[in-house]
Amino acid sequence: MTLIAKNAFGDLFLRNEQGTIFQLKIGAGKLHEIANSEMQFRELAETREKREEWFAESEETASAAQGLTPNENQCIGFSVPLVFAESRSTNTPFVVDIYIMLGFSETCTAKPRH
Repeated sequence: MTLIAKNAFGDLFLRNEQGTIFQLKIGAGKLHEIANSEMQFRELAETREKREEWFAESEETASAAQGLTPNENQCIGFSVPLVFAESRSTNTPFVVDIYIMLGFSETCTAKPRH
């Protein structure tokens, strides 16, 4: 897989060897297909609906208004990872290195090995 984009919250957009595009939602630990090609992905990403769905533009704008503006190596994380039910209560966002966030998310969503 090759990284082609990410959103402010650390979700990754990946292209496989066949050119299919997938979104890895780190909060949920889920990978799903979203486009047949990078060209289709880029065309869809220009639509308001997909910018909101994939890139959470309104949430990113609200976070920026609070001073949370990650650079290309960072993302917005939360004090309680979104994978936990407890995250629905008060949850403090912060800017974090994306590699730290991805490593932590992998730990939180990993299934136990038997």
